[in-house]
Amino acid sequence: MTVSILIFLPVIAGLAVLLFKNSTAKHAALTFSVAELAVAALLLSRFVPDASVQFSVDIPWIPKLGIYFNAGIDGISMVMVLLTTLLVPLIILTTYKHEYKNAPAFYALILFMQAGLLVVFTALDGFLFYVGWEAALIPIYFISALWGGENRIRVTLKFFIYTFSGSLFMLLGIIYLYLQTPAKTYDLFQFYNLALDAQHQSWVFWAFFLAFAIKMPIFPFHTWQPDTYTEAPSAGTMMLSGIMLKMGIYGVIRWLIPNAPLGFLEWRTFAIVLSIIGIVYASVIAFKQRDGKRLVAYSSIAHVGLISAGIFAWTIQGVQGAMIQMLSHGINVVGLFFIWDIISRRLNTREISEMGGIAKVAPKFALAFLIIVLGTVALPLTNGFVGEFLLLNSVFQFNLLAVALAGLTMIFGAVYMLRMYKKVMQGETNALTAVFADISGSEQLVLGIICALIIVIGIYPQPILHISEAAVNNLVQTVNQKFAQVK
Repeated sequence: MTVSILIFLPVIAGLAVLLFKNSTAKHAALTFSVAELAVAALLLSRFVPDASVQFSVDIPWIPKLGIYFNAGIDGISMVMVLLTTLLVPLIILTTYKHEYKNAPAFYALILFMQAGLLVVFTALDGFLFYVGWEAALIPIYFISALWGGENRIRVTLKFFIYTFSGSLFMLLGIIYLYLQTPAKTYDLFQFYNLALDAQHQSWVFWAFFLAFAIKMPIFPFHTWQPDTYTEAPSAGTMMLSGIMLKMGIYGVIRWLIPNAPLGFLEWRTFAIVLSIIGIVYASVIAFKQRDGKRLVAYSSIAHVGLISAGIFAWTIQGVQGAMIQMLSHGINVVGLFFIWDIISRRLNTREISEMGGIAKVAPKFALAFLIIVLGTVALPLTNGFVGEFLLLNSVFQFNLLAVALAGLTMIFGAVYMLRMYKKVMQGETNALTAVFADISGSEQLVLGIICALIIVIGIYPQPILHISEAAVNNLVQTVNQKFAQVK
């Protein structure tokens, strides 16, 4: 079995979903996404957690230009595959209470986007990586533009311009690396073997950094994110925040730092400073938000800022922390956006000030909301704690002041998230919240799975860390050897 099955199944599934009627399209999409999760589980069962690339496929695509359909899975990719294949069925399940106009197209686009994401997370060819990067962008553009809020066109256009512009810089960097290889190939490991001088690596660093910083996003490339998250339909927001932003984080680990280690050495302090500014800035802005969905959007910027700082500090703890935190953040943020989807559907508002007392009439909803909030603020024995602890450890090894400022994400996050929970769930009910119905059916299933994952990963994170450990150690040591050659 090769990774090609994992990549092409969502494409075939998306085409098949287009043949169904509105009422059955979501069931078909859910069935196909669960089948994709089963394929990922099968690959995981056969995966050997060492530093090797497994389940690889390497087929000539445009051989005259050195382009191959070259993809495979190592420990780093496996965590991202699990993240993608786990969250897509949950995201589809969150839509069961919605009725979408032209539902087959909506669900087909989600599956097409999943295919693009999996290409990004498994590509070992630079050109294939770029194709997957753009292939994931196109479906989410149409999802947001066709099924988003009233300002969707303006907001989605801004999002598209930002991300497409960044990807053009990345394309230039990929082409430049291709031209430097003796065999004129886009092979990732051939890129790793290049010995460019520090000046040229700095240019490569910025070509990739702009694309990845926009996608994550980190300050000051974040301005598209809150509006897009707010205006996109809930499922689109979950795809963006739960999975798509991880493309940028993964890109830094796999493509930026190993391909431009000397450029990274020159600019990493600057990148860490931007990441920490983003943590503090987004946290302060989150305090002032009255729209619950928008508050979660700014919270996401703060958490991603910590992941970015931990990676750029470049320690084994930091990269391992980033791996498990990408998974944990994806689970938590999908849960939070689903919470606000439920609230907005029942109350027709997301204004925090208009709520209160929901816990009295919806105890199951209140419990699920609380567990997700506690995971988000990194309470010990929840999934958020493990990654943030490792990331802060990494930043601590870089600089004491940096870790003091980066740690504000945990302090500020606890304050504004718990304050939000208190205002929405506690106190007395009002005319709006007194009739709030408790969760049931698909809502209960999705939130139950998310809460279980938050607790299980928090209590026993070792299986996840073990998957990526050997690959992370090998990558960090390989890059560190290049640093040692300079010194």
